[in-house]
Amino acid sequence: MSAADLQSRSAFELAELVRGGEVSAREVAEAFVSRTHEVEGSVRALVRWNAESALEQADRLDADRARGRELGPLAGVPVAIKDNLCLTGAEVTCGSQILRGYESPYDATAVARLLAADCVILGQANMDEFAMGSSCENSSYHPTCNPWDLERVPGGSSGGSAAAVAGGEVPLALGTDTGGSIRQPAALCGVVGLKPSYGRVSRWGLIAFASSLDQIGPLSIDVRDASLALGVLAGVDEKDSTSSPEPVADYVGQLEDGIDGLRVGVLSEIDEGDLDAGVLSNWRESLAHLESCGATLEAISIPSLKSAIAVYYVVANSEASANLARFDGMRYGHRSAEAESLRQLYDMSRSEGFGDEVKRRILLGTFALSSGYYEAYYGRALGVAARMKLEFEQAFGQVDLIVTPTSPTAAFRIGERVADPLAMYLSDVFTTPASLVGLPGLAVPSGFDASGLPLSLQILGRPFAENQVLRAGRAFERAAAVEPKRPEIGGRPVSTT
Repeated sequence: MSAADLQSRSAFELAELVRGGEVSAREVAEAFVSRTHEVEGSVRALVRWNAESALEQADRLDADRARGRELGPLAGVPVAIKDNLCLTGAEVTCGSQILRGYESPYDATAVARLLAADCVILGQANMDEFAMGSSCENSSYHPTCNPWDLERVPGGSSGGSAAAVAGGEVPLALGTDTGGSIRQPAALCGVVGLKPSYGRVSRWGLIAFASSLDQIGPLSIDVRDASLALGVLAGVDEKDSTSSPEPVADYVGQLEDGIDGLRVGVLSEIDEGDLDAGVLSNWRESLAHLESCGATLEAISIPSLKSAIAVYYVVANSEASANLARFDGMRYGHRSAEAESLRQLYDMSRSEGFGDEVKRRILLGTFALSSGYYEAYYGRALGVAARMKLEFEQAFGQVDLIVTPTSPTAAFRIGERVADPLAMYLSDVFTTPASLVGLPGLAVPSGFDASGLPLSLQILGRPFAENQVLRAGRAFERAAAVEPKRPEIGGRPVSTT
């Protein structure tokens, strides 16, 4: 089987081929190492990758299979891991200068479960620093480019993970989602992105941004691969008290059950005037595709949605202020060599270590938590989030699923929104609500605009109803017939590092 053929296969197909002995794990690894060498110099999706390590992992799997061990559900599948997930023996930096040189002594639970399923970790994906951003321009390493147009952003903060899948460097990647950081880059890069329900996947070993919102999930070529990955990742973890004991469904086994007869809610709060023309046209087509699958569309209302962006940025920034306080040059993180006093050590270490966007959010969060302002900002934001959760519960009394566009625009140009934080924050207008109330959300490719840029549909479900969300995504995927395509990427090959 040729390298090009292997590179075009889904994770599900690759694992079946390796388990069945039709190809070796080494052949698969070599194919994706070759592809990464070919395109990484242009896309810049990864901050670290090691061909030798990937081939060694593959050789071990082939040796295990030769000895008679039945390989796991991700047998030989190359995977990229976002740079905020701990990986034994690897530098893990959250895309930040302040953590440069930190080598993790353990695996995050999500990473450990992937490895136990016999995947091959090819490398670590670029990200907005500490997962704060919607464009992957805030990394202290380099901006990542969208494989569909190298002058455009891949989205963020899991932009490296999305770009690695879209560019064919890996068929599967792990990202994290705090307010849309899996779904929005999946949308902009034309891949599938799943944010599970809060508590569905253990957060142990994830370097925290906002602990009440952060979730780990897969980015993949299609919905079946996302279902396969979730089945590996999901489940309670004694190391994470926020992980849920809710039973794990057979996501792949239920995937083809369809959505005939399901009620799908369409939010009256969606202002079509805020959508780009291509997004609006595609949104209407997407609704028609859902009806063609047998779903019934029903108008619903979540009145508090108009406050979602404001609430999200108060809650997330407040929690970030608390979580990032530990990186002070004394307990953890970069220590300034120029400081001459304790106060200077704190000031200079954090000033040198954190980028502008992280500093902005720490300042905003610290202000919201400060004496005299806590109830006015953080307390009030939590109150609105609680009301939003109640409104979603009421809406799910009427409908089974809720759909929106994933992003109000297609991918924007690199540098276009750097000087306008508000415009950048509004990229997440459709994704933040699910994060605030802990719902599962799936971004599914829904077509392309007139410029050939990917567009996406977001499907939301009740807490822990990922099986239903994935079924709907699979049905929509078939109805919309958006064939997974590989963008043409010109550029410069790179050497492995």
